Amino acid sequence: MAQNPVIQRDFKPAKNTPNRKGIPYTHWVILLSSVILFGVIFFLISDIAVATRGANNLEDPNQYQKVSLHKQLKVPLDIPAYDESNVDDYFNAPNIKWKTVIVRKGDTLARIFSTIGISPKQLHKIVRLGKPTNRLKRLLPGEKLKFLVLDGELRELIYSIDEAQSLHVVRSGDTFTASEVSLELNKRIAYAAGIIETSLFLAAQQAGIPGGMTMELANIFNWDIDFVLDVKTGDRFSLIYEEYFLDGKKVRNGDILAAEFSNKGKVYRAVRYVDKNNRAEYYTPEGKSMRKRFLRTPVDFARISSKFGKRFHPVLNRMRQHKGVDYAAPRGTPIKASGDGKIKFIGKKGGYGNTIIVQHAGKYSTVYAHMKSFKRGLRKNAKIKQGDTIGYVGSSGLATGPHLHYEFRINGIHRNPLTVKLPDATPITAKYRTDFKLNTQGYLTLLNTLGRTNVALSSSSLTDRRL
Repeated sequence: MAQNPVIQRDFKPAKNTPNRKGIPYTHWVILLSSVILFGVIFFLISDIAVATRGANNLEDPNQYQKVSLHKQLKVPLDIPAYDESNVDDYFNAPNIKWKTVIVRKGDTLARIFSTIGISPKQLHKIVRLGKPTNRLKRLLPGEKLKFLVLDGELRELIYSIDEAQSLHVVRSGDTFTASEVSLELNKRIAYAAGIIETSLFLAAQQAGIPGGMTMELANIFNWDIDFVLDVKTGDRFSLIYEEYFLDGKKVRNGDILAAEFSNKGKVYRAVRYVDKNNRAEYYTPEGKSMRKRFLRTPVDFARISSKFGKRFHPVLNRMRQHKGVDYAAPRGTPIKASGDGKIKFIGKKGGYGNTIIVQHAGKYSTVYAHMKSFKRGLRKNAKIKQGDTIGYVGSSGLATGPHLHYEFRINGIHRNPLTVKLPDATPITAKYRTDFKLNTQGYLTLLNTLGRTNVALSSSSLTDRRL
């Protein structure tokens, strides 16, 4: 039987058969997708690594700037310029969070920076600014600090000095600048008057005068009136003073411009005058200085427990000449130098206990005995000014209780500190006399009106009057 001839044809293999040379189409797609995915993962890992190194290595400026720029784009800074008219907008701008810190006892700027997470490096840069930021080295309890911190960077610091002044520290690039900002206060002239029934402090309080200004009033007349011994029921006082306001709200009192005190029928007057050298002083209407070369009493509002003269000594149990005046006061009460001078003796002195002797110009010297302690840093030959605190009331030596024994000597001879005539300070010089009269006459005229009114009216009816 004859065999069929073999018919030869061109053979075409089916698609995607394993025998085809090269890589199948679907494999190409998978491979290309894998390369793209790997590239994306590699880019993300590299970006994270760069960010981590930048955050941990602040010494590399290029890396740090890259991270900062990346984060600033996410949290845009939109801080308005500071202006007293837009305080609310300034502290409530979008995306801005201020931290407020109230200074507590024992706080330092370094401790506060550490608490809120600001690096010592930034603190060092601020301290190196010098004079503008020296105030920050002496923080007091109750003071307020505001911080603007972003990503560990201090952008701005505001330190409230008082109601009208603040210190601003602002970051600019990698450096800081500091400046003081002052708000303009409105000044008004006010007056008050009172009649003493029980005490000066109570009468002043009823007249709306704060305690600090009452002390200032007493200090003006302290050379002529002994506020421990001389003040009596029925004594009268009047004063004209400054008040300062911000946005219609009173923020503080200013200086006493003029004052009158009627003590046991004798009237004393004082006016404040600032000369061309910006030196302020209180004078009588005639231009004599209210300030004497010596204070009448070296302890504020103490009680006289023993006067000058012969007395029975409570420790020695016999009559003995008392060559000074004893001022009883709570232990630790500050003792003031009664005049300018130099410390001649400081230390223990027999029955006087802890004692300071001050030699004043010319023939005068004063003695302060039975002190609890001396002010730190005082030594022999140290110069002191009138009113400086030199020590504190105690009961060292022969003393039965806390008090100051005070002596006043002229050419070494003891004189009664309560009655001795005290030398005057320098009066208004001739070149300022005309200007003095022009600037004080208006206040003296008002004091005349207040004095006459105060005789007829009670202190309460004159409270809170303003010009």
